[in-house]
Amino acid sequence: MNPPQLKSIELFTGAGGLALGTAAAGFDHRLLLEFNRDACKTLRANQSAFGSDCEIHEGDVKQFSFDRFADIDLVAAGAPCQPFSIGGKHRAHRDDRNLFPQVFRAVREARPKAVIIENVKGLLRSSLSDFVEYVELQLSYPEIIPDDPLDPSNWPEHLKALRRAKHAGHSGGLTYGVGRVLLNSANFGVPQIRERVFFVALRRDLDVEWVPPKRTHSEAALRLAQQVTGAYWERHGLRRKTHPTHPHAGKWLRESGKTDAWKTVRDALHGLPEPVAGVPNEDWPNHIGQSGARSYPGHTGSPLDRPAKTLKAGVHGVPGGENMLRRPNGTVRYFTVREAARIQTFPDDYIFSGAWGEAMRQIGNAVPVCLAQAVARSVAQALARAVSAPHQRRPQSRPLAEQVEIPELLIASA
Repeated sequence: MNPPQLKSIELFTGAGGLALGTAAAGFDHRLLLEFNRDACKTLRANQSAFGSDCEIHEGDVKQFSFDRFADIDLVAAGAPCQPFSIGGKHRAHRDDRNLFPQVFRAVREARPKAVIIENVKGLLRSSLSDFVEYVELQLSYPEIIPDDPLDPSNWPEHLKALRRAKHAGHSGGLTYGVGRVLLNSANFGVPQIRERVFFVALRRDLDVEWVPPKRTHSEAALRLAQQVTGAYWERHGLRRKTHPTHPHAGKWLRESGKTDAWKTVRDALHGLPEPVAGVPNEDWPNHIGQSGARSYPGHTGSPLDRPAKTLKAGVHGVPGGENMLRRPNGTVRYFTVREAARIQTFPDDYIFSGAWGEAMRQIGNAVPVCLAQAVARSVAQALARAVSAPHQRRPQSRPLAEQVEIPELLIASA
């Protein structure tokens, strides 16, 4: 008997990187919600990747009700990362783009078996440690809400109440076990150094623990392939000097274990023709060269034989240094949209809507597909363990406010 199809909804879908990854891990999308018009055009242009039954909703998440998706398997969200990005304005939880409260509301209304939230590494700065704790505790107890649950500015007082709930052992109503992990995309087959933090929550009545995905690729394996065995160069039909007795060979062998080599920019671009500025390529969609790239201190482009630097969307246009290729002779050029898509592990037939800058913004904001798939697969595996478990705690239909005495809390009704 085939396992039942896992159903999911996603908030802040953007260009669809997280959605493609969760779909590849076995989740059947029922809703993709996004505000940006060009990103929605991209999603609609690739409707077949998400299924004909998937609703692509263009609109404000604040105006959307999730009640009709009650008890779905997964709520996924790439909550807007600009408030927490190291390269942004650093307004964090004070930023009006902090939409975590909308994720918490979706969880309260949909009551999913699992939740995946993705964000930037900058969220883990020491100055935001209390806010990270707040995210984890509000996910743990989504039905314990502040007076105004959609006002992001009232979280400090709410955090104090959530801490008291945790200390009191609150277990009534809808509760989740929450895990957090920081992952480097390069360790999961993405040709890019891109670190992202994931919060994963599993409903406690399922009585299963989430196990983060293990890396499949490593820098040590790449160093072996480039400097010791030469397998990397052979694969690309190149000849390079290698050192079979390299003094670090043993160390790299131990560190690599059974992992594959990190993917590089050369790996990502393999098979693509050299782009021509301003000229579309008939065989490769979104593969048009862009003139004007220049190198300056701190923005020198990505070398061919390493994973790319983190592609970024930028606050004002496209930051050239992060989205450029640096050739072996030191010259630079911009990545095309198709090349950037490959670096983010989007499939070659995935079409991006909008002008070059807008398409690059979509890609720069996206979750790498292979990384999203690894995380979503680990969640699917946990849900499969829950289905096969002989005993599960019965979920309570209504929160038990009497289990914890916290006068200033409001307990959301089920």
